[in-house]
Amino acid sequence: MISRRGALIAGGTGAVVVAGGAGAAYVVATGDKPEPPSPASVDAQGKMLWRNWSGVQHAYPAARLAPKDEAELATMLKVAQAPIRPVGAGHSFTGLAPTNGALVSLDAMAGIIGWEGDEAIVRTGTRLGALGPALAQKGRALPNLPDINKQSLGGALGTATHGTGAKIPAMHADVTGLRLITPSGRVIDADERSNPEIFQAAKVSLGALGVITQVRMRTAANRRLRRNVWLEPLDEAMHKAEARWAQHRNFEFFAVPFTGLAAGISHDETDDAVEARGPDQDTELLQALRGLRNLLGFSTPLRKAAAKALMSTAKPETAVDEGWKLLSTERPVRFNEMEFHLPVENQLKALAEVMRAIERERPDVFFPIEVRRIAEDDAWLSPFQGGPRGSVAVHAYYRDDFSFLYQLIEPIFRRYDGRPHWGKLHTLRAGQLEAIYPNWKDFLAVRRELDPDGRMLNPYLKGLFGVL
Repeated sequence: MISRRGALIAGGTGAVVVAGGAGAAYVVATGDKPEPPSPASVDAQGKMLWRNWSGVQHAYPAARLAPKDEAELATMLKVAQAPIRPVGAGHSFTGLAPTNGALVSLDAMAGIIGWEGDEAIVRTGTRLGALGPALAQKGRALPNLPDINKQSLGGALGTATHGTGAKIPAMHADVTGLRLITPSGRVIDADERSNPEIFQAAKVSLGALGVITQVRMRTAANRRLRRNVWLEPLDEAMHKAEARWAQHRNFEFFAVPFTGLAAGISHDETDDAVEARGPDQDTELLQALRGLRNLLGFSTPLRKAAAKALMSTAKPETAVDEGWKLLSTERPVRFNEMEFHLPVENQLKALAEVMRAIERERPDVFFPIEVRRIAEDDAWLSPFQGGPRGSVAVHAYYRDDFSFLYQLIEPIFRRYDGRPHWGKLHTLRAGQLEAIYPNWKDFLAVRRELDPDGRMLNPYLKGLFGVL
């Protein structure tokens, strides 16, 4: 989105280079905040540290389990020290995974193990970055993907992870059957006909019912997509957003605070020849925005003027390739994130209020705000149950204070009837969640049936479900 000739950040010095018509102007930004303090790598009892991707969650599990098959997993679950928590890539920002009991990784239980027509049977330890090429070997693809390719399939489904597309639901909506192993070692196969209530509860279950080892998923033809990326004024992006969600297979935009600009991204099916995407430029943009924050955070007018000069060199980006290569990407710059899913009629109103609040009170924010659209599905704990939703995701650089997400941003989302992303920061607990999920009590009843002793519940989940 920013050409390498147009903007560079010199790594150690924080120097911002802004291209101009006759040459370049050089400015030097102040440094970043220091690295957050790291927990000890080993605790007093000799247990090793587990930490999530952003560093905001950590634990010292008493046991780390890595079963090779379902029989071994069932045996482990019966004797494992509680709380038992499944973990994938650690990309959730909430306290879903931390435990001082048993941490279960399914990395050894990965891959496609069969097909039923065009439905793939996939082990849930499979990483999304590996699933795309594996499906493509058979000419198939998942209908949609999230924007990070590191998650495990089980973690993505369990937290209702989604991509964008007004007519395309979140990933769990394409699950047509699953296998669940409860903490007692019971093996349950569930779909719409067999154990339908367990199926509706387990499609989005936060790892609270047991461990889901495999799923049967609908797939689509592995089509090429044309990816277009462009910059425009934020007002124009918001004005045209609804029409673009109606027009494009996938559409989202990123509202960039303190610039007055937005980056639009669309994907549409095509038979055109492959056009390579080229090197990553998203990280380069973030570096430039961080440098401007460090240098000019004291003055919003100066910062906006410099950002527009910096980004004026941007040229539209176009690429054509198989969808799995374009929809999910690397995200090497760490952050913490809050994302809520809002009724579509409230999405852009909430975004406008979030932007005003940030530009009024939080000059330290530089990450773009991601704005997506997701179709309806019927899973009991799906944020998209009962109607389509529009998501708004606010990020904070991992070195920066993110308490403003709770104090400033979450109240806005809640006023607009938002539901939180299960893997991202929020403060909602049992009573508040029951009020916004029609099948909340149904889910809790299934959870009690499958795990009456609460062996899958860590302190965070006990608070979430109101378990004393």
